Amino acid sequence: MTVESLCATARDARSLRLGMLDEFRRRVRFDAFAWLLTDPVTTVGTSPIADVPCLPELPKLIRLKYATPVNRWTTQPTPVATLDAAAGGQLDRSLVWRDLLVDHGVTDIASVVFRDRGNCWAFLDLWRIGGVFSDSETRTLEQWVPVVTDALRRCVAATFAEDRADRPTDRADPVVLLLTVDLDVRAQTQATERYLRTLVPPDDSRPPVPAAAYNVGAQLLAVERGVDDHRPMARIHLTGGDWVTLRAARIEEGIAVTIEASTSAERLDLFCRSANLSVRETELVELLATGADTASVAQDMFVSPHTVQDHLKSIFAKTGASSRRELLARIGRH
Repeated sequence: MTVESLCATARDARSLRLGMLDEFRRRVRFDAFAWLLTDPVTTVGTSPIADVPCLPELPKLIRLKYATPVNRWTTQPTPVATLDAAAGGQLDRSLVWRDLLVDHGVTDIASVVFRDRGNCWAFLDLWRIGGVFSDSETRTLEQWVPVVTDALRRCVAATFAEDRADRPTDRADPVVLLLTVDLDVRAQTQATERYLRTLVPPDDSRPPVPAAAYNVGAQLLAVERGVDDHRPMARIHLTGGDWVTLRAARIEEGIAVTIEASTSAERLDLFCRSANLSVRETELVELLATGADTASVAQDMFVSPHTVQDHLKSIFAKTGASSRRELLARIGRH
């Protein structure tokens, strides 16, 4: 299967990433990896798949990753960049390398960022033990970024067409984790583990790893350090057509992470971005979500009703919805 056919037929972001890792491995040598989806607005990581030698030190790895400005996925100027090049060969400029990865023999990292139209959909770190990534290898990785980015975005969009599933716990139950500043879990509410098992299912009966909570917590610490200014928040696909929003905030000397069903506004924003709607199409969907009819939408947008219908046809084509009712149901406004 070619990269193009893999991207065209992928049904979900996990299978897409696993398939692409096999393709990458055939052409570029790497010894470990971490591939996270991201909230397209905040760039905070979600839904990781990873194979790294320091998994027992995951909270430390994530905390240092977010605290390291060198070759950070939020600021790297090209879709693919290497740690060796970004640090000018002085790897100890990287906090995560100096305080952790050097002990595991890592000698370079190729970081790949999947962006389009100002939205960040994922980032991938490929670790190499022994040697550095060459220019030809980074070019090989870079040539696939556009088609993989498009596929990742479409996988997000596809979740809105799924049936709303039964949640792992009642929405009224509070879902909260308390973390230390080192991202160790201090406490959590009873409902939290069931949510975490759905977000990142463990391979066996062991407790689930709260990777999503680590990421928003690490982003909060990065904001406090002045490394980044994106909000410590991420929207994450739960199951079926459901999305949840994680937020991190200070609570005394620790960090509180909350998990709540994403609001209609949060779903609408993500729906429009993942469907690649234009600014005007997004404006129209926002008006429809308020209950406005065609005449009201036309008046508010200063266009004719005929133009509204043309925009709707384009929206239906991009989203796969066949009616306004179905469109609003996918967003979450019935």
